[in-house]
Amino acid sequence: MTARRKRRDRPVARARGGRRRGILWLALAGAATAVAVVYVSSREAPPDPRPAVPARLQQGVPVLGYEVVAEHPHDREAFTQGLIYRDGYLYESTGQYGRSTLRKVDIETGRVVQQRRIDDRYFAEGLAAWGGRLIQLTWQSNVGFVYDLASFEPAGSFMYPGEGWGLTHDGRRLIMSDGTSSLRFLDPDTRRELARVSVTDGQGAVANLNELEYVAGEVYANVWGSDRIAVVQPDSGRVSAWIDLAGLLRPPVRTGAEDVLNGIAYDAAGDRLFVTGKYWPRLFEIRVRREPSR
Repeated sequence: MTARRKRRDRPVARARGGRRRGILWLALAGAATAVAVVYVSSREAPPDPRPAVPARLQQGVPVLGYEVVAEHPHDREAFTQGLIYRDGYLYESTGQYGRSTLRKVDIETGRVVQQRRIDDRYFAEGLAAWGGRLIQLTWQSNVGFVYDLASFEPAGSFMYPGEGWGLTHDGRRLIMSDGTSSLRFLDPDTRRELARVSVTDGQGAVANLNELEYVAGEVYANVWGSDRIAVVQPDSGRVSAWIDLAGLLRPPVRTGAEDVLNGIAYDAAGDRLFVTGKYWPRLFEIRVRREPSR
C-alpha cells in the first residue's frame, strides 16, 4: 500500500470490500508452537469473480468493444465515485475520508470551476441531478445529501439502509447501487425505496455494482474491480450486454489496485459517452461498438 492510500483511508477495518486476509506461519526452531501474523490489505480492488471478458459471445450476452473519440485531462487526485453531465459541464463526486468533494468540472481542460468539501466524517459516493438539485450518496454512513445545483448550498439530507455506491435516474425514479447485485429504485422527492431488482447475466448474479448512468433506456453499471460496464435492463435486471474497456488506461499510467475504472457520464443531447476512473489522469469520450466482438 502506498503512503498516499494510508493517508486517505480510515483504518483498514473500514476498508471497502475486497478485504483479503492471510495467515503467515513462522516456525520457531526447536519450538512446538507457531506465531500467526494476520495482515489485511486496505481498499484493494477485489479479484474479478469472472474471467476476463473474451472477444466473443458469452452465455448469449454480447460483449461489445469501444473506440476512443477524444481524451481530456482529469484530476489525478480525484477518487471518482460519481460522474454526470449537465449543461456543458461534468459534475463529480469524489471519495475518501477527509478528501471527499462535490465538483463542477470543465470537460475540455479538466479544471475544477466549483467545489464543495464534504465533512470529513463522510466518504462521498454516487451522484445524480434531479431538477435543480444534486443528490449525493455516502458509503457507510447511511445518509445522502441534497444540494442546490447552481450554488452547491445544502438543501436537505435523507437516510437509507446499507451502503451507498452509485446513483442515477430514469426520469421517474432514482436508481441506486449498494455494492451488491441489487439496484434500488427510489422516489426522487422523498427518496423512499419503491422497488429493487437483482442484476444477473448468463453466469449468475453480478455483484460489486458501482457507479451508474442511465443511457437511452438502459442502466450502465461499473463493476468495481473490473474493466467492464454491465448494460442492464432496469425492469428485469438482466444484463443485455457487456462493454469491455480493457486497455483504455494502460500501465505505467495505471499503477495501483485503487485506480480502477469508475465514472460514467452521458450527454443525451450530443449522444456523447464519457468514462474515467479513480485517480485517472484522463477522461475518455468513447463510442461503443454495437456489433459484438468475435
